[in-house]
Order: sequence, then C-alpha cells, then structure tokens
Amino acid sequence: MLSHLVCFGRHTITGLLRLQDRTQADWTADYRLYAEAHFETDRLFGAIRAQVQEQLAPDAPLMVAMDDSLLRKTGHKVYGGRHLRDPLSPAFHVNFVRGLRILQISAAVPAAGGTARLIPIDFQHAALPPKPRRNAPASAHEAYEQERAKKNLNLVGRERLAFLRQQMDQSGASHRRLMVSLDGRFTNSTVLKGVPERTTLIGRVRKDSVFFHPPEEQPGHGRKRKYGPRCPTPEELLKDEAVPWQPVEAQAGRHPFEVKTLAPVYTQMDRAQKPLRLVVVKPVRYHLTKTKTDRRKPAFFLCTDPDLPLEKVLQYDLWRWDIEVNFRDEKTILGVGQAQVRTEASNQNAPALAVAAYAVLLLAALKAYGMEGKPESFQSPRWDKRKAKRRASTNDLRNQLRYELWASAVRPHFQPLSSRPSPEQNGRKYDLPLQSALFSSIR
Repeated sequence: MLSHLVCFGRHTITGLLRLQDRTQADWTADYRLYAEAHFETDRLFGAIRAQVQEQLAPDAPLMVAMDDSLLRKTGHKVYGGRHLRDPLSPAFHVNFVRGLRILQISAAVPAAGGTARLIPIDFQHAALPPKPRRNAPASAHEAYEQERAKKNLNLVGRERLAFLRQQMDQSGASHRRLMVSLDGRFTNSTVLKGVPERTTLIGRVRKDSVFFHPPEEQPGHGRKRKYGPRCPTPEELLKDEAVPWQPVEAQAGRHPFEVKTLAPVYTQMDRAQKPLRLVVVKPVRYHLTKTKTDRRKPAFFLCTDPDLPLEKVLQYDLWRWDIEVNFRDEKTILGVGQAQVRTEASNQNAPALAVAAYAVLLLAALKAYGMEGKPESFQSPRWDKRKAKRRASTNDLRNQLRYELWASAVRPHFQPLSSRPSPEQNGRKYDLPLQSALFSSIR
C-alpha cells in the first residue's frame, strides 16, 4: 500500500516493483496477490470504516455518498471491459470509451465549520458478464440475460448499501443512522424498494418526476388507496410563485440557498412504501458575474425521511460532491486502474488496494493534522493564490510522505527551506536539485 502512495510515473505492478528495487526478483507472487485474492477487500474497507466512525460523535449518523465511475482500458481481453459512455464527451455529441465500471462508497468526516471530507470505505468492480456471440445457442443468451439482470448496477448498489448496514450492526454501530446521498442514476425503483433499516436516502430526481399527495379518504370496503391527488412536478413547484422560498443555511462556499419543499409525498418508484419529502433548490448566481440572469441549474431531490431538517438534507447533498474529488485523485494522482491485469479477481483487487491506500492516507492526515490542518514542511508556491486555510490536498500529503521517507537519504539532516528569489534578474542557468524534484512533484 505504501508503494501506491509514493510511486512515480504509471502505477502498474512493474512500476511498484521498480520503486521497491525488485526488478531482478521473481514477480509472480505480486500478480498472484491480486489474481488469487490473498486479501479480502471487504475486511480491509471494514477496518477503514471503523476508523472513520471513531472520528464521529457517539450519536452522530454515518453519512456516505455512493457513485459510479469508469476506469479506462484498451485491451479486449480484460474482464469486464466494454464500451461505456465517456463522461468527458461534450453535451452535443456522446462519445464512447472502453473501460471498467466501478462503484464506490465514501464516508464523510464533518468539520467544525460545516465542511466535510469524504474517505472511501467501499469499492466494487461492477462488471457485466461477457455477451455471447450472435450465433450462440439460445440457452447461452438466456443465461446471459439472467446473469446481466443480477449484475445490474442499481442492484449492486442496493446490495452494497445493505452490506454496509449489516457491517455497522455487527461492529456495534447499530445505533447510528446511515445517511446516503445519491446521484440521480440511483434514484429509481430498484434502490428505493430495498432501503435498509435505519437508513435514509437523499437522491436527485428529474424535473418531470411524478409524485402524489396522501389519499384524502379511504373507501369503506375493498383495497385501500395508496395515492391521492397528483402533486406538481419539481419543475412546476420551482415556477409556482404561490409557494414561498425558504432560506436554508448550508456550507458550500459563499452561496446563500433558498428552497421549496413538499411533504409528505408518495411515488410509484417504491410503490408508496413510505412518505417522502420533495426539495427544490433555487439556482444560485455565479461568482464571476454581475448580472442576475447568469445562474446555475436548479436542483431537485427527494428524502426518504420527511422529518429530517431541511438544513441537513441540503448539507448532506452538498457533501456528496467530494466523492468526485475522490475519483479525480484516485485516477490522476494514484493511478487507480493503470495496473495491467486481466482476470476478474485482479480487476477487483488491484484498484481496490490502491483506493484503500488512498483512504489510509486521508485517515492518517486527519489524525495528524486535523480537518483543516496540513503539513508545514514546505511552503506553497508563490503562484498559488488560494486561501491559506484550505485543507491539505492529496499532493500535499503525498509529498510530505515522500519527505519523511527519503529526506535523510537524499541529504543527511536535510531541512526544507523555501527558495528565495535571486536579486539578479538576468537569465542564468538554474540548478536541478534532487530534493525539489522528489518532494515538490505533482504526479
């Protein structure tokens, strides 16, 4: 795990071996570590989740965010590799890219100021079965359709949430409520019908989603009614001037928020199993504009707990954004998905171990520096105009780890000093110090 955090270049298995000076040793054991599953990812992430819970208040809920992403692959013999929609494609032209489909759950550690940092606590390679050839027998196509239905991404997400709730109960955290913030991709009947006990879902919905009021009266005999009159759609509620906006405080930059809400409502997605709350967030204005018309898009989401305060509903939904930061750091900095492996077990275990190393790094920094603290071994570059109070980035933590590992080997009693500008402004040849290349790298 340590090699994943300090490796230079591509994070392949051979790249990790080069870092460990094992280029002349037998490498088969390293590949068997992933191919034969010599470690259990569920137990590994379970230990990380337990450490995250220790950072929370005794009666605080565990807030998690769940989202899917893809790891780009080019080989046609990689298990689970298929053509998926490229999230970086422009809105006017959908592109496809070959890759692996993954599912991740990250837990939030709140700070005193209302912000939070998300730490990965679950990782799953949600691969679909290989599709049989067109001229394959009918039995092969039937088996493929059955297996594909079992590995549907929404079903996998529901199973991982149920497993997380089970892990919490078995580890003595049954008193904690599980708060789950979802993207609109998971706000559907498959997930809403299988919400675990003591779990609240907050998910984005479409602007034309259909909701219903509770039934006003029940018939004297026969089957009871589940739905009453139809509610306005989220877009209609947004445009309805008769419903006033409510100011809500939530930590997300300098934006003030105004919302409209409707509760209790029922939906056909879960067959009216429980009352819900519909929330509409007014679009906020951009920072870099003075006009009142340049605004972001409105947000529509539902909550399975109508009694949850609006401040917490909005805050939990805003915290979900940090899982996108997790994906960016895992792929661009730690090279998750760059290992050149093919088998089913390897494509689950290799990226999972790298994600676990990333989670351990965030946990260690949280315990060493706190939520808002960061390493002080190196000063920020002069061109970095960001606020000094910003939290430590993944690059800051990784460079600090490299410094603690290799500083004494590069130069005995080496102490990092900030470079001072030369009084001579004429062009001259600059040195290329090794310590600067090692401890100030961004990759």
